[in-house]
Amino acid sequence: MPERKTTSSNYINQSFLENKCALNELIYLLSKRWITEVLFSIEEGNNRFSSIKEDLEYISDHILADRLRLLESNRFISKTVFHELPLRTEYILTEKGTELSNLLGGLCDFAETTELAKD
Repeated sequence: MPERKTTSSNYINQSFLENKCALNELIYLLSKRWITEVLFSIEEGNNRFSSIKEDLEYISDHILADRLRLLESNRFISKTVFHELPLRTEYILTEKGTELSNLLGGLCDFAETTELAKD
């Protein structure tokens, strides 16, 4: 994915917000399309790329791979590569990922019972 222009006002504003409160950085990560669904899919037991892809039928391979990398680099999931033929990779939630998933589940429940204003 291309890097953001560091001189853009969007980048400057986002950097300011992330420095102001760590929650802003987390919200920015979670706002990426498909990221929460990938997390939830892994929580539900879909621990291989193909099973996550099947569960989230409209996600592209490129986006799924990117979201898995983001979740792993932020230590919400861990990846295990099994060196066998054929090569096998599995993803599981870390303790931090489980905690996040539980918090997001509560937010989902809240959102389902709250009428939000439509723009």
